[in-house]
Amino acid sequence: MTGYDPRATEIDTSRPHPARMYDWFLGGKDNYPVDEQMARELLTLQPRGRDMARVNRAFMHRATGWLAENGVRQFLDIGAGIPTEPNLHQIAQRTAPDARVVYCDNDPIVLAHAAALLRSTPEGVTEYIQADVREPDIILEQAEGILDFDRPIALSMLALLHFLDDEDGAAEIVDRLVGRLPSGSFLVLSQITGDYDPEGAATASAVYKARGMTLRLRSRAEFSAFFDGLELIEPGVSLSADWHPELGQVVEVAGDEPIPGYAGVARKP
Repeated sequence: MTGYDPRATEIDTSRPHPARMYDWFLGGKDNYPVDEQMARELLTLQPRGRDMARVNRAFMHRATGWLAENGVRQFLDIGAGIPTEPNLHQIAQRTAPDARVVYCDNDPIVLAHAAALLRSTPEGVTEYIQADVREPDIILEQAEGILDFDRPIALSMLALLHFLDDEDGAAEIVDRLVGRLPSGSFLVLSQITGDYDPEGAATASAVYKARGMTLRLRSRAEFSAFFDGLELIEPGVSLSADWHPELGQVVEVAGDEPIPGYAGVARKP
């Protein structure tokens, strides 16, 4: 993710990392005081931060289950983060025990938890590669040793794109990754938006910038552009909570306002 050395092998506890902050929002224990400090600061700007993480997690569960039910047997999850059960491979292999799952992240703490990630069904495969999303060719090269790129693959980048600015080549990275996938593959994306609170979004972005990090909160139209050339699955780009809620347990959240995050699943023709 932006601001971090993809080749780092030691866990940096002096600076917050999005994967560890996400873990804190989900109630996990694999984070450090610096991560909690920034997460709490963000909660003063957006008190529903924990709900945002939970809603995004629930979208992942529903989308992965839908893909497995519809015949997908290979998954590449970039920006996987610290495993929180049930994780993507568990959802996929619950329906398709022979599913092959590759996780990718650039935080060494995820590598430290690889043993938890690698518990797979006897028929399936679950692997982890350490790489940065800004180096898509490295990701593809390593993934090609595990996945069959002649068969459909579900590429997921969940709660990741808002850490990539346009200057980082966000659109080009997505295009490069999707371009390598065969016909019949799927792209699964989610990201926070500032559409519902532009002032708060600008302040949150400034908090990230002060720590040498990027927070690029795209509009619905900007987020939708990542799916150009693909066939969106109904209901198209929607609020994360509104993507087929009937497929999973409803996430109870505080308040009546929408959780400000978009999501979508699209098929490559």
